[in-house]
Amino acid sequence: MCVRDRLLTSCSSDDSDEQIIIVPEANNVKLADNTIHGKILTDSEGMSLYFFSRDTKEQSECSGNCKTAWPIFYTADLTLDDGLDANDFGVITRTDGEKQNTYKGWPLYYFANDNAAGDTNGDKIGNNWYIAKPDYSLMYAEAQLVGRDGDGNDQNFTSDYTPGDELTFYMTSSKGRTIYSFSRDTKDKNSFTAEDFSNNAAWPVFHIDIDRLPSILDASDFGTIDVFGTPQLTYKGRPLYYFGQDVERGDNYGINVPNPGIWPIVNTDTTEL
Repeated sequence: MCVRDRLLTSCSSDDSDEQIIIVPEANNVKLADNTIHGKILTDSEGMSLYFFSRDTKEQSECSGNCKTAWPIFYTADLTLDDGLDANDFGVITRTDGEKQNTYKGWPLYYFANDNAAGDTNGDKIGNNWYIAKPDYSLMYAEAQLVGRDGDGNDQNFTSDYTPGDELTFYMTSSKGRTIYSFSRDTKDKNSFTAEDFSNNAAWPVFHIDIDRLPSILDASDFGTIDVFGTPQLTYKGRPLYYFGQDVERGDNYGINVPNPGIWPIVNTDTTEL
């Protein structure tokens, strides 16, 4: 057997009877099976990829020492395993000028302390780093809450819905859309949505079948209720909604509508009804 670069060559005594077989290169984004996390994204060598909860705006919030611990993943010529959709991938140009691949809007990283293919040592570090998966039903974000003041200008809020600067954890859809609860709802009871859904555009009911979750979330905390024939997801008994005026990825303008705290975000500190 002769080997030439990436070609495997079968050689007989007669050189004219040579067969050349091209050895296929591994895709540079693979869908690997992990005993703990199920299907995960890796590079061509099986090294795990990760999401960062602070990257809510489809830009990287990881630089300097963070970037040393969490090196960026980038390939110009994307090739994918079966089961991955090219439409879910993108490329951003970071503030440092480097390019980085994204998946469903989340920039992709390695973890420097993963030493071998299949390692997932970075999952849940700081409660804001999670193994990259194709089948998360929800994501767990960490960002500044931004509402609007009386003049319609952006205004920062803390986790207790007072004006100020603070990074707050909250749940989003898999593509980063903020999820809310309604402070006037009771356990497993939607008290906002009209029977004819005439107000649903303002606060659309949210539902998804729970499959895989970031490791900080517990599937047993979620349930489903029926709202006039439409399913709605609940968390700790609280019906979940989108805000109709959240247009861009990472928006959370609903936090002070009509007043702060009426429509709060949802995270692991949310109390059970």
